[in-house]
Amino acid sequence: MRIFLMIFLLSATLQGVQAQDFLTEKDLTGKLRKRFESAQQAVFNGQQGHARGELEKLLEKEPRCIDAQLMYADLLLQQSEYAGAESAFEKALQLSPGYAGLAYVLVGEAEVAQQKYAEAKAHLQTYFDGGHSTARWAAKARALLQQATFAEKAVEEPVPFEPKALPAAINTENPEYLPALSADGRYLVYTSRTTPRNEDIFISEYIDGQWQPGQPVAALNSPFNESSPSLSADGQAMAFARDGRDGNFDLYYARKRNGRWEAPALLPPPVNTSAFESQPSLSADGTILLFVSDRPGGQGQLDIWATRMLPDGSWREPQNLGTPINTPLNEQAPFFHPDGRTLYFMSKGHPGMGSYDLFRSQLEQGGEWSKPLNLGYPINTPGNEGALTVSLDGKTAYFDSDQADPTGRNQEMGNADLYTFELYEAARPNPATYVEATVRDARTKRPLEAEVEITRLSTQKVYGRSLTNEKGQFLIVLPMEDDYALSVDKQGYFFHSAHFALAEPQTLTEPYRLLIELQPIPPPDTAPDTTNGPVVLRNIFFETGSAALQQASMPELKKLQQLLVEHPQMRIQINGHTDNVGRPEDNLALSENRAKAVRDYLATHGISPVRLQYKGFGETRPIADNSTPEGRAKNRRTEFEVL
Repeated sequence: MRIFLMIFLLSATLQGVQAQDFLTEKDLTGKLRKRFESAQQAVFNGQQGHARGELEKLLEKEPRCIDAQLMYADLLLQQSEYAGAESAFEKALQLSPGYAGLAYVLVGEAEVAQQKYAEAKAHLQTYFDGGHSTARWAAKARALLQQATFAEKAVEEPVPFEPKALPAAINTENPEYLPALSADGRYLVYTSRTTPRNEDIFISEYIDGQWQPGQPVAALNSPFNESSPSLSADGQAMAFARDGRDGNFDLYYARKRNGRWEAPALLPPPVNTSAFESQPSLSADGTILLFVSDRPGGQGQLDIWATRMLPDGSWREPQNLGTPINTPLNEQAPFFHPDGRTLYFMSKGHPGMGSYDLFRSQLEQGGEWSKPLNLGYPINTPGNEGALTVSLDGKTAYFDSDQADPTGRNQEMGNADLYTFELYEAARPNPATYVEATVRDARTKRPLEAEVEITRLSTQKVYGRSLTNEKGQFLIVLPMEDDYALSVDKQGYFFHSAHFALAEPQTLTEPYRLLIELQPIPPPDTAPDTTNGPVVLRNIFFETGSAALQQASMPELKKLQQLLVEHPQMRIQINGHTDNVGRPEDNLALSENRAKAVRDYLATHGISPVRLQYKGFGETRPIADNSTPEGRAKNRRTEFEVL
C-alpha cells in the first residue's frame, strides 16, 4: 500500500515528532501487533476487505496508532469512500501534524473528490510549506492544487446543463455507452454490454420524433467484443474496435452496400499494431480517422492519434496529436465534429473537476490545435464523464454516464446510460449543414452512380469527393462561413453544377435536399435532345454590373473546357441571362458581354472559336420570379446548349 511504503521514508526526514502523544506500528504489541501485520499482509495480497476489518478492530482498541490510521485512511481513499478517508486522515493529522507529510496530499485528494476545494487547497499548501516533498508526490500535489483551483471557480460559475436520459428503447438494464450520430441525425450507434463479458454494437433510427428500439448490428457483431462505433457523415461507412482472439483491441472498417453492411475489414499496419487501438472517430467524409492508442511515441499513457486515407484506400502512418491535446495521463473518446475543425475528447491530464473531464479544441489557421476548453461544471463533475458526440448544428449533445445523476448532485453510481442535452453556445462547434441528393438519368429516371466533387470557392481547392451509392444517393457536409461549388460527373453525361452560398454567418443552415438529373451527351452527328433545356453553369460569377469573370469561376470554366476537349466534335452556344433590374437594353448588352467572356476564356484555353457561339437574352427568359431576391439570383445565369 502506498501510504505504508512511503511513511517511513517521509517521517524519517521530519522534525519535532519526538514529543509524541501517539503510537507507531513499532509500539504495538500482542494482539494489536498481530492485527496490524495481518492487515499489512492482506493489503499486499489484495484482500482489502480483510485488511479493513483488521484495522477497524485495531483502531477501536487503540485509536492513537497513527500508522493504522494512515493505512486505514488510504484504504478508504482507494475504495472511493472519500468522506471516511478524509475523516481518518484528519485523525492522523490531529495525532501528529508532522508525522507524514504525504497525508496532506491524500486528504487533499479526498476533499477534492467531495468538492471541498478550500479545505483541499489549504492541506495541499501545507504539504508544500513543509518542505518534505518528493518529485513524484509534488507533481501529484500540484495537479490536485490546480484541479481544486479550477473546480472551485467552475462551481461558482456553472454552465447551462439539463441532461435528459434517452428513452427505454435505447437505455436498458444493460450498460449503454460510447454513442455516435450520423450527420443527418437519423441514426444513433452505440455500444451495449449485453453480458458481463460481451460488448456489441447497436443502432437506433429516429422516426417521427422518436428513437426506435436499438437493434444489434448483426453483420458487425461477433463472439468477440465490438465497441466504440463511429459513422461517416452519410452513414455508409463505420469504424469500430474489436478485441479479437488475443484479447487486444484493434480497429475495423466496414462499408454499407445495397443497404447492408459488408464484412468488416481489419485495418492493416500502420494503423493497427500490437498495442491497444480503440475508440475511432471518422471525419465527415470518412477519410480522416482519429483513435486512441497506448503505442510507443505518445505523450504518456493513452493518447489520441490520427491517420488519413490515401487515394488508393490505404492509410498513412498515424501521427500523435501531441500537445496541447495529449498529456502524460489518459486521453480517450475523441469525437471529430463534421465541421472539420472541432475535437471533443475525455482527459485526465488537463485541469478539471476530477477523473475524466470533457474538453473541446479547435484547429486553428496554422493547423495547430487550440488550448483545450474544459466544458465546465456541471457537465464535468468529480466523477468520470463519458464519451460525447455533438449534432451537426452544434446545439445537441449526447453522452454516456454511469452516475445516477449526471449533474454530479448525486454521487451514487449505476449502469451506464445515454443522455442528451442542449450544448451551451460557447462550447459549440462551428455550424455546418449538408447536401443530400439523388442523382438520376434525366431521360430514364434511373439512379446513377456518379462522382461528386465539392470545391471551396474562397480557395478554389477541392473540399471533398464522394461517390453516389447504388441508389444514386450521396450526402456531403458543408461547414458554414464559405461558399461552395458542387459538380456531379458521370461518363457519357453532361456535368451538373450547384452553388451553395454559406459565407455569411447568418445563412440558413437547413440542409439542402436535391434531385439532380444528368442529361446524356448525344452521340456525334445526331440532333441534340432539347427536352431538358440548356445546361446551367451555376458557378460562373461576374463582377457586379460587369462582364469581368471572378476568380471563383475558374473551377467551373475548367470543367466546361475539359468537356469540350473530351468531345472534340461538340459545338456549343453559351447563353447569358439577367434579372429585370435596370433598363432592358442595358441588360441585353450585359448578358451578351458575359456570354462572350465565357466564350473568350474557352477560346484562349485551347478550344477552337469555330466550335463556340454566344448569345445574350437579357431579362427575356426568366426561370424564376423576379419579385424576390432568390428568384432574381436564379435568373442571373450562364448556360450552354449543344448545337
